[in-house]
Amino acid sequence: MEESKPRIAIMGGGSWATAIAKILLERQPQITWYMRRQDQIDEFKRVSRNPSYLSGIVFDTSRINFASKINQVVKNADILIFATPSPFLKQHLKKLRLRLDGKIIVSAIKGIVPEENLVISEYFHQVYNVPLEQIAVLSGPCHAEEVALERTSYLTVACKDRDRARELSQLLCNRFVQTYTSDDIYGIEFSSVMKNIYAIAVGICHGLKYGDNFQAVLVSNAIQEMNRFCNAVYPFHRNLQESVYLGDLLVTAYSKFSRNRTFGTMIGKGYSVKTAQVEMEMIAEGYYGTKCIYEINEKYQVNMPILDAVYAILYQRRSPALVMRELTTKLQ
Repeated sequence: MEESKPRIAIMGGGSWATAIAKILLERQPQITWYMRRQDQIDEFKRVSRNPSYLSGIVFDTSRINFASKINQVVKNADILIFATPSPFLKQHLKKLRLRLDGKIIVSAIKGIVPEENLVISEYFHQVYNVPLEQIAVLSGPCHAEEVALERTSYLTVACKDRDRARELSQLLCNRFVQTYTSDDIYGIEFSSVMKNIYAIAVGICHGLKYGDNFQAVLVSNAIQEMNRFCNAVYPFHRNLQESVYLGDLLVTAYSKFSRNRTFGTMIGKGYSVKTAQVEMEMIAEGYYGTKCIYEINEKYQVNMPILDAVYAILYQRRSPALVMRELTTKLQ
């Protein structure tokens, strides 16, 4: 990575990718932006905004090198920031013919690769042989919609190489985004997956008309559950009260912008999983994360009653009302 002007590419065309582009262009003179659909790129260039996501943000497209060919993008970039929904990551990489082990990979994906049940950093490490020191994770309580409004936000960059984490955090820091660094890659990734699951649980309770009292207990139990799981899977000296863990859980559980909470609310109101997914028209990462974490926990056997409840509702088709009533006896 050149210290002066690293060549940065954003991989993905959704709302979070759009927000990251806005963050970067506050300080970077130019970026590359990979989108799979050429028609989306053409419309973007025509109207100077993403036609499908966060369309209120106006971009200076002369500072963006758009491309729909992934090999061209990878060849010409030093840093690749992936911001695609985790279920589609393999599909995005399907046409890739170049090696990634010489690149710096930044995962802005708060999800897990289905079937493999691998967090994103481990997926790039195992499948594409990218050294862990060249993989970073971008996380924190930061909704794309609030970035679009330039509301004060906080992000954490995690990497095994702390110097690299600092370099990357400087690229993302600007007048409305503050950045921090960490070396707890796996803990941050797993907590990013689980907070989506717990937001679905909160949404289900909201749909069932449980009040704020119960939801507060649910969230306080969720952070304990998250702590037990992270310590079992990846023991590390971490403080889950930091914003990248607890803050991200809170904003996802309570915000009106949270698609996982919205998805859960629809389930609580009686929508089927498929109907809720179709009506939302966006991916609720927690749906896929629930199955992955549930399967991983079959090995570790951590006590996770909230996870088990959400899994029973989403995958075993049990009644949300009955499952949540049972859950009330398991929390404290």
